[in-house]
Amino acid sequence: MTKKIAVIIGAGPAGLTAAYELLEKTDIQPLIFEMSEDIGGISKTVTYKGNRMDIGGHRFFTKSDRVMRWWLNILPLQGKPSSDDRILHREVLVSEEGGAPDPEQTNIVMLVRRRLSRMLFLRTFFDYPISLRWHTFKILGLMRIIRIGMSYAVSKSFPIRNEKSLKDFFINRFGKELYLTFFKDYTEKVWGVPCESIKSEWGAQRIKGLTVRKTLIHAVKNIFGKDSTVEQEKSETSLIEQFLYPKLGAGQLWEEVAKRVAEKGGEIHLNSNVVGIEVSEGLVSEVRVQNTKTNTITDYTCDFAFSTMPVKELIQTMFPAPPDKVKKVADGLVYRDFMTVGVLLRKMKIVNETTIPTMNNIVPDTWIYIQERDIKIGRIQIFNNWSPYMVENPDTVWIGLEYFCTEGDALWNQTDAELSSFAINELAELDIIEKEDVLDSTIVRMKKAYPAYFGTYDDFHIIRGYTDTIENLFLIGRNGMHKYNNTDHSMLTAMIAVENIMNGTTAKENIWQADR
Repeated sequence: MTKKIAVIIGAGPAGLTAAYELLEKTDIQPLIFEMSEDIGGISKTVTYKGNRMDIGGHRFFTKSDRVMRWWLNILPLQGKPSSDDRILHREVLVSEEGGAPDPEQTNIVMLVRRRLSRMLFLRTFFDYPISLRWHTFKILGLMRIIRIGMSYAVSKSFPIRNEKSLKDFFINRFGKELYLTFFKDYTEKVWGVPCESIKSEWGAQRIKGLTVRKTLIHAVKNIFGKDSTVEQEKSETSLIEQFLYPKLGAGQLWEEVAKRVAEKGGEIHLNSNVVGIEVSEGLVSEVRVQNTKTNTITDYTCDFAFSTMPVKELIQTMFPAPPDKVKKVADGLVYRDFMTVGVLLRKMKIVNETTIPTMNNIVPDTWIYIQERDIKIGRIQIFNNWSPYMVENPDTVWIGLEYFCTEGDALWNQTDAELSSFAINELAELDIIEKEDVLDSTIVRMKKAYPAYFGTYDDFHIIRGYTDTIENLFLIGRNGMHKYNNTDHSMLTAMIAVENIMNGTTAKENIWQADR
């Protein structure tokens, strides 16, 4: 009997999760087609001269026990020595029994990492979320603190009844003064448009239950001690204290999943761009794939199709063409692109002024959010602090400068040399480095990293109304659903889609509700 075939478009977290779940729970064979030559999508880890760099930071934290078990099944927690020890650069771990394990296996683990992210604002560090420390009050000043308190009280007493924009969302939850101080400039740096132009759904998706009240309660709890577990089901994502992280970067998990998918009989085709999707009698019947290396085109028949490709491109590849109203909405969907400048340093000019121990006295942050309106850097990742094994030479500092842009704009169109020089100059202007301490740099560009909640997003239900009627087509993942999902939510959409196939249900509502 011939096996049923599931075509999966994209080898990111959602696509790879779908393939793994199909192989574990069904007799359906997955065929993954990935346009690039990398595994992991936006969650991949890029290696440059031995230094490993994530495309955006990916903390492995979830309120889903199911996802947590899934992660730890692929990459178990590291045993001895402790997750923060690194006496030697290429350390050989000692097993519980006292013997030396297979050196290859010592890297296939999750570390437990301490979370610290701060904001650089007014050229000084603020805790994120804002803490009740004296430093906060001193830098903000008495008058601003009073305005923050009064505007928060006004927002609670007289909330905006009909939240139409992200600005309304922020003001209702934090007050106008906090919005202007800590949310407005950074958010507009990320999206390139005013907060008034962004739908409030983005705030509901990304910030969810975070409020001033929860932030204050969390701050008070920290005075008496911190939660030491990584299983923080009741914690808001923005307030977690610890998270899991693969020893060799976020992409390591997906590289391992891809390996297991191949071992179980799944196929992963890289450099394979889906250029056509035939829909016949309400079903996807065939997928046309172009090899980007040879330009050859191959048609694949399928019984099921999972799409993680950008919705705009999905609709454009379908034949016969969807209704004009569907195409019009798809053509108007907007994405935000992303660039990371990796910079290798002898040292940073700013040093560790906290009580958190770090190697080489570098600051302990995983991320530093740059709130300064005169600086285009959005965030700085310090890869040494994500995992010390990300850095080839532990005596150096390896950082990533994140820029939010739109393909074709002035920032995106800079050459690699121009962008590196621009980024290094911004670091020096922030007094974070001395230019003579720069050893090397590299650029990674990622198109369509963030699906935007403006453009024709208001009419996205028209696209969903069309795609949901195609019984064997499942939209999953961040770009696949044009939804700003975290990794765990993207994985859950894939898991639920596979369950729907197993249960013989054609309903898609539970997939769209995976993050609730």
